[in-house]
Amino acid sequence: MFPKNTWYVACTPDEINDKPLGRTICNDRIVFFRGAGNRVAALEDFCPHRGAPLSLGYLEDGKLVCGYHGLAMGCDGQVASMPAQRVQAFPCIRSYPVEERHGFIWVWPGEAAMADPALIPHLAWAHDPQWAYGGGLYHIACDYRLMIDNLMDLTHETYVHSSSIGQKEIDEAPVTTRLEGDRVITSRFMEGVMPPPFWRSALEGNGLAGDVPVDRWQICRFSPPSHILIDVGVAHAGKGGHDAPAEHKVSSTVVDFITPETETSIWYFWGMARSFRPEDTALTELIREGQGKIFAEDLEMLEQQQRNLLAWPERKLLKLNIDAGGVQSRRIIDRLLEAERTSDNQLIVREC
Repeated sequence: MFPKNTWYVACTPDEINDKPLGRTICNDRIVFFRGAGNRVAALEDFCPHRGAPLSLGYLEDGKLVCGYHGLAMGCDGQVASMPAQRVQAFPCIRSYPVEERHGFIWVWPGEAAMADPALIPHLAWAHDPQWAYGGGLYHIACDYRLMIDNLMDLTHETYVHSSSIGQKEIDEAPVTTRLEGDRVITSRFMEGVMPPPFWRSALEGNGLAGDVPVDRWQICRFSPPSHILIDVGVAHAGKGGHDAPAEHKVSSTVVDFITPETETSIWYFWGMARSFRPEDTALTELIREGQGKIFAEDLEMLEQQQRNLLAWPERKLLKLNIDAGGVQSRRIIDRLLEAERTSDNQLIVREC
């Protein structure tokens, strides 16, 4: 259903600043917390004593203490202590590879020996003072692949987001799709169009006229398992479009990290990184608020879509030219899943 030998965004650092966090990822119930030295750790959310969720516990002296009977766990999944008990023979629980990087906590839910931190995607804007970022988190009751479909085909903006970023010219502009290894890239360019409300506000926020024609672009980049970065923006018409000088445009990177919770639910980490007026925190919040409302519209549509698909599992869906980005992304996911199944089968044969 979803690849496991890969890195997913599990949470943001602020979610585990002072208490443990329980979160299901790829059907695994995991507890995240900060142990000794502020080190991030991830364990099964299961106390080996009576099976209570460790996420209902608390932190003390760098240990995660179960809130049921006081059993204390170390970051490595070994029982450290328990009141009035000898713990040397207590079973350990599973620990997960976890990394704190680029303003996110990443977890590897698959084979721990395969977890290479170098495989975490590099986010240059996260460390560049010339960029600002604002984002949030939604829990959505849908298959993670439906969100990938949604983001790799932005035609829906005309209809789902008609009051913010949608406009009829999106429908009319041709879409190109290409592959670069395991990456899928879809592109759409619109010339001489009026900016929709969101982009008009962004232009004005950058000190540019918002009531004049613009050249608009959308370049969606999918990287497995479910990361999508979208290069979006508008420039005053005739100034070079995507390649226009900074003084004539507003451009941003829409950040989409989709983490499966179960077969029909996801954790959706969304945000926008921008390279104009990064010092303006009020503008960051204004954009974050506007983007949050836009993605809330997606949430409603995707959850209703998932209900329909569960109600009519035998119905086959159409594949149109606008769906090419999502279709190609799913093929890459299927290839990764098959590779994992083959690897698991080989491991079983060797163990037998």
